[in-house]
Parts: sequence; C-alpha cells; structure tokens
Amino acid sequence: MGMVGNAHPTNQTTNNQQQTTNNKQQTTMQTKELQVPNSLNLEQSLLTRTASIQRTTKETDVRVSLNLDGGGHCSAATGIPFLDHMLHQISSHGLIDLDIKATGDLEIDDHHSNEDVGITLGQALAKALGDRKGIVRFGHFIAPLDEALVQVSLDFSGRPHLSYGLEIPTQRVGSYDTQLVREFFVAVANNSKMTLHIRQLDGINSHHIIEATFKAFARAMRMAVEIDPRRASAIPSSKGVL
Repeated sequence: MGMVGNAHPTNQTTNNQQQTTNNKQQTTMQTKELQVPNSLNLEQSLLTRTASIQRTTKETDVRVSLNLDGGGHCSAATGIPFLDHMLHQISSHGLIDLDIKATGDLEIDDHHSNEDVGITLGQALAKALGDRKGIVRFGHFIAPLDEALVQVSLDFSGRPHLSYGLEIPTQRVGSYDTQLVREFFVAVANNSKMTLHIRQLDGINSHHIIEATFKAFARAMRMAVEIDPRRASAIPSSKGVL
C-alpha cells in the first residue's frame, strides 16, 4: 500500500517534466515561425532599393543611379568639382552607391546644374524607397569637422520641408557659390518628399561647414533608410501611408 501511495507523485513529476519539454518545443517553434517571415521580408525589402532617373531640360541633362544598400561607391561628374566632392561624402558616409553624370549650361553659372542634380537625386531616392515600407524613417546626426559642427535631422515623411540654418561666412569656396548649398538641399528635400532640418552649431571655415553638413546629412539618411527588422513589412506611420 505504501508503494502504491508513492506512485502518484512520481507520475505527477514525470507529467510536469513532459509538459515543460512540450512548452519549450512549442516556444522554439513559435520563435522560428516569427523569425522566418521577418527574414523573408527583410530580404524582399532589399531587393528593389535601387533606382535610375534621367532628367533632361533645355538647361541640363542629368542621370542618377543609386543603390541604397551599397558600399559607398561613387562616380560623380557634374562639371562642378566642389559638388562632386560633396556627392562623394553622401555616398561614402551614407553607404549609398552613386553614379551621377550631368551636363549643363555652366557657361552661365553653376545654378541650374547644381539644382537639377539635387532634383534628380531626390527623385531617385523617392523611387528607390517606393512606399517606404520597412524603413526606420527618421534619422539624425551631428558631424564635427575641425571647428565646424553641424546637426542634421530628417524624416522621410512624404511632406517636403527644409529648415536651413547654415551661416557660411564666404560667398565662394573655390569657384563654388555657397548659396547653392541651400538650393541643392531644397531640391533634394522637395523631390524625395523629405522633412529636413539643418543646424550649424559651430564653425567659421566655409569649406568645413559645408562638408560637415553633407557628412551629417549622409549619416542621418543612412539611419533613416535602414530596414527596421521589427516591422520590415509595415509602413512606418500610424496612418498606414507615407
């Protein structure tokens, strides 16, 4: 009778152990089921993040090809050497592959080519992002370059806006008109449908201020276009559309 009485706790212990094992197996299966779709969504999101745009007017002919998931490779030939240098900053620090070719009425000045490169780059960004599904959406960065310090915050919101706070002390860097920095970012923001805030926190050297701006922009954009693995298949908006 004593042995019979001890059988129930032993059976209960065995049952509990079996239930624990089953729970662990079930949890493992559920985790795998959750991970696989996210992995697939991530791969699918990365497949189409390239774009090529050609824009031709009576003033300029601009072609931009980009890969948002590149390695920072850049070929830029706009006819404006300082702008080419800045485009290399966007590519290198944003890890975006860029191939940009432009011809324009540089005999007049750099304005049309500078603006139209910004327009075409913005259009290529918008095309590569598509419906913006899965992206982090927001990005920010503060970049130092010697004495210069520039903050950039941006949002691929679908609502174009530029708040521009640079105070560049000279009219030119080399042959480049420093007023064209603002025109470039106006064009990019409007055509990529980006909200963009640029703030100069410090700086007295025009080249340093501008280059720090492009570097901060590149790093902020890199953050914003990254795929968020927690919602790789969702548009990052409470409205469900951007």
